[in-house]
Amino acid sequence: MHSFKPQNLFLMTARTLSFFLLTFSLLSMPVVAQDTLQISFDAFLSKAKQSSGQLKLQKQDVELAENRVDLAQAQRILPNLSFDTQHGLVPGVESNRDDLSENEYYLDPNLENNWENWAVYTKFELSAVQPIFTWGAINKAIDAAKLGAEAARYKYDADQANYEMRLFELYYSYVLALEIERLLNEAQEKIDQIERQITKMQEEGNESLDESDVFKFEIYKSEFEIQKAEVFENMGFVRETWNYVLRDDEGTVYEPEVRFLDPISMELESIDFYQEAAFNNRPELKALEVGEEATRTYISSLKKQNLPGLYLAGFFNFAHTPNRPRQSNPFIINNTNKLSGGAGFTIRQKLNFFSIKANLERSRIELKKADYAQDAAEDGIMLEVNNTYRQASVAAVKVEQTDEALVTSKRWVRQEQLDYDFGMGEVKDLIDAMKKELELKLKQKERIFEFNSSLAKLNKVSGIPLTTLISN
Repeated sequence: MHSFKPQNLFLMTARTLSFFLLTFSLLSMPVVAQDTLQISFDAFLSKAKQSSGQLKLQKQDVELAENRVDLAQAQRILPNLSFDTQHGLVPGVESNRDDLSENEYYLDPNLENNWENWAVYTKFELSAVQPIFTWGAINKAIDAAKLGAEAARYKYDADQANYEMRLFELYYSYVLALEIERLLNEAQEKIDQIERQITKMQEEGNESLDESDVFKFEIYKSEFEIQKAEVFENMGFVRETWNYVLRDDEGTVYEPEVRFLDPISMELESIDFYQEAAFNNRPELKALEVGEEATRTYISSLKKQNLPGLYLAGFFNFAHTPNRPRQSNPFIINNTNKLSGGAGFTIRQKLNFFSIKANLERSRIELKKADYAQDAAEDGIMLEVNNTYRQASVAAVKVEQTDEALVTSKRWVRQEQLDYDFGMGEVKDLIDAMKKELELKLKQKERIFEFNSSLAKLNKVSGIPLTTLISN
């Protein structure tokens, strides 16, 4: 007699749904359904990415890197430019000598403050420094910042690829749930059919009906109801997760445009194809390569910054206080009433040699670290591609063999049904055939989901866009 284990019918399917949904770690939120729309995978991907707080957070790294480019470029024109003002109340001055004019008060050694004469003191100071020749240090710093921004964009592309992979699994988890829902309805009809047949045999007193088969069937019905409730709960969780990920302000409920889960019609290329694609396309590798070049360029900039640089510097000072007369002697400066300015060339040389050496050494260590990180990433990507390729190959075989087994099970059911209709078969054999067919149908959908997901993961680890897979 066929040994049937009803607990295996939906266990793998339920676990598959729970695993891919829980990877999002999202809190469900209530949705007021105003409309239900079907959405394609491309539209789902675009809308979910636009609403993703995770991607918005990671996008800020790109914004910061681009801001560093702006800061580096700002060093070209007047990197040091300041404007200061001072204001206050000061007393006037008075002299007891009648032979001195106001602009000669500096000649009176007994000059005194006039505390009865107050006026507003105003002072403006403007200073600026313009690099003239720095051995290309500024340009190298700009190039390093640009490479850093490019590396940040590649890292963001990698983050997007990981998120898109999770969205792929979420989208087709809903399709899988719809398929399981249909299979449950079909299973319920067959269970009702078997139950009617058993009831009929009991009423007729058919001696071929074994009581142990009746007990097994009753146990199967109870366990089926448990698994069915679990699958329906998962279906509700799928819907709530979808609505949360899409975050529609109008409360629109979305469903997948794809209603049936079929294998992706794409044949696997050789493993060399995916390995080469990964080394050429993976944004993680590009980010590390560009990051290493950015560090090397930054080291070059540091070396040039430590060389003597030629600068043009200038200043302009103006101060005015009505009760403090300006003095006519150019060697005498009245800080409360003056007008002065100047410009000239200056050479700047850093002399903190120990700090310079330590800073360069730190940058060289970072360069080595970036080189080792690139080697480690290449090794990891090679293993990832090989493992994912193996999983995809095995998944393809599982789909093919399950299809063949399902065809055989359907022939078995038809044969047992015919034998039973002609009075030549036993109901327990028909029950076994029907249960096996249902089990294989569930496995078929689950393995199609695994196959499609493994192809998507293979595209992802190879740096190939998921949209290419769907369009094919």
